[in-house]
Amino acid sequence: VQLQASGGGVVQAGGSLRLSCVASGGAFSGDIAGWYRQAPGKQRDMVATVTSGGITNIADSVEGRFTISRNNAENTVYLQMNSLKAEDTAVYYCNFKRVWAPRYNYWGQGTQVTVSS
Repeated sequence: VQLQASGGGVVQAGGSLRLSCVASGGAFSGDIAGWYRQAPGKQRDMVATVTSGGITNIADSVEGRFTISRNNAENTVYLQMNSLKAEDTAVYYCNFKRVWAPRYNYWGQGTQVTVSS
């Protein structure tokens, strides 16, 4: 199984980026796809998750600015990030996990997002 994340980069404060993550090499259904981020010296935190049925959960810190979506047919999850702030700077990781049998928990390699103020 491989999760390939893309779309990170350097953007000025107030700008936008769209992250994509494609999962391949396995069967994905009935799961939760999400984005997490980790800034230097800090723990990895949840940014947003979306179930295969489309139910989303957004962290308070990005509510109203970030939107998560997924395409089940293409095993892809997206994170649209608007009104970016310097504090959004981090490595962003995508994740696909299934909490019931057959369980799985896969992580992407991370993509750097840097917001300059």
